[in-house]
Amino acid sequence: MSNDKYATPLSSRYASEEMSHVFSLRNRFSTWRKLWLNLAIAERELGLDVITEEAIEQMKQHLQITDEEIKLASIEEAKVRHDVMAHVHTFGDTCPSASGIIHLGATSCFVTDNADLIFLRDAYDIVIPKLVNVIDRLSKFAEEYKDLPVLGWTHFQPAQLTTVGKRATLWIQELLWDLRNFVRARNDIGLRGVKGTTGTQASFLALFHGDHDKVEALDKRVTELLGFDTVYPVTGQTYSRKIDIDVLSPLSSFAATAHKMATDIRLLANLKEIEEPFEKSQIGSSAMAYKRNPMRCERVCSLARHLGSLYNDAVQTASVQWFERTLDDSAIRRISLPSAFLTTDILLSTLLNITSGLVVYPKVIERRIKGELPFMATENIIMAMVEKGASRQDVHEEIRVLSHQAAAVVKQEGGDNDLIERIKKTEFFAPIHSELDSLLDPSTFVGRAPQQVEKFLANDVKKALEPFKDSITSEEVKLSV
Repeated sequence: MSNDKYATPLSSRYASEEMSHVFSLRNRFSTWRKLWLNLAIAERELGLDVITEEAIEQMKQHLQITDEEIKLASIEEAKVRHDVMAHVHTFGDTCPSASGIIHLGATSCFVTDNADLIFLRDAYDIVIPKLVNVIDRLSKFAEEYKDLPVLGWTHFQPAQLTTVGKRATLWIQELLWDLRNFVRARNDIGLRGVKGTTGTQASFLALFHGDHDKVEALDKRVTELLGFDTVYPVTGQTYSRKIDIDVLSPLSSFAATAHKMATDIRLLANLKEIEEPFEKSQIGSSAMAYKRNPMRCERVCSLARHLGSLYNDAVQTASVQWFERTLDDSAIRRISLPSAFLTTDILLSTLLNITSGLVVYPKVIERRIKGELPFMATENIIMAMVEKGASRQDVHEEIRVLSHQAAAVVKQEGGDNDLIERIKKTEFFAPIHSELDSLLDPSTFVGRAPQQVEKFLANDVKKALEPFKDSITSEEVKLSV
């Protein structure tokens, strides 16, 4: 890679080798050759004797394009101003016995569109197992901390207690929906197939001298040879760009999940309750040596915003495709489709790293609960006093006065919440002084959170991950800088 040319950080800095390969030039052009080979095989099987066994064997031997051939094709493209024809010529020079039949009956979209659909499916096959592992690791975290009470927040203001594990299930549930959407989108991807210049299959009908059955058989056979179950029954010159909307929609939806989860962890890091992993030699700030910035979660939020925006590219492109096709889809799709999957891949790798090493600080969590729980416990205290024979209205007034006094200590003096100490010193509350500790047990304020976690993991998560159990791994995930 040249240091004098811009390279997208998606591939040069962040994304995995396997995802970068899917959208690489070598894979693109080698896939074109695979498409030409399978078209020739199917055409020969259906009676086109002009395609010889020698031609097919030569094509099989040169499916993987070399660096030199990529260079020669680039030179040819500069002359003819057409990328597909440049590669037809280059492949033909490499396979002289096949030079006259490569691309027979096909239009450029036979290779470009069918290849894109192959790449989209292959890319989903990379990100789905990674998402499964994020869910699996986060589920283990939820199980470990299902009973640990923690202050809940609504409007980012103190609310009723929940547990650390229960909060994690909120992230997991959204990830499960993303997994469902990924799998649906992946399995819905079909092949454009063999449709000709405007989708009428006229060129192939001519090749087979008006035999409609053979044209249909050709479409089906090429689809089978390329490992697809579905071929789109009708197309224009291209497959409908609405397919790209269906492909990118789950990725953009996942971006929202990732952003929300990473934001929660960033806020928890500020509260010093939970932190992402922090390496021994990692530097948080060039000026402030003590800092532990949540840089992984910040990266997630940053890239998730980019991923979420790419959905609009697909929507806008699909909406302006005139009749059987226009070419204003080409440049944007070369950018948005690879970017979407490269970014998804990066987000999942980063989330895998984060969920593998989340650090919890129970003492900080306990201290924050103690600061807020006395106010939350007032209803329990009122009910306990009423059981001892006191008037609810009288108890409420006593609590109100003491609560305002305690709040003033916290807000105006910066002190600790001393409401319980005030209650202990107030004779009015003597009937329940011995019960105050039990009334303030945090575990009694979390409702069914632990049981919800257990049931959710045992039922919903287990069922969702069962088909992917062979993909689950404990492999450590290293991040790029």
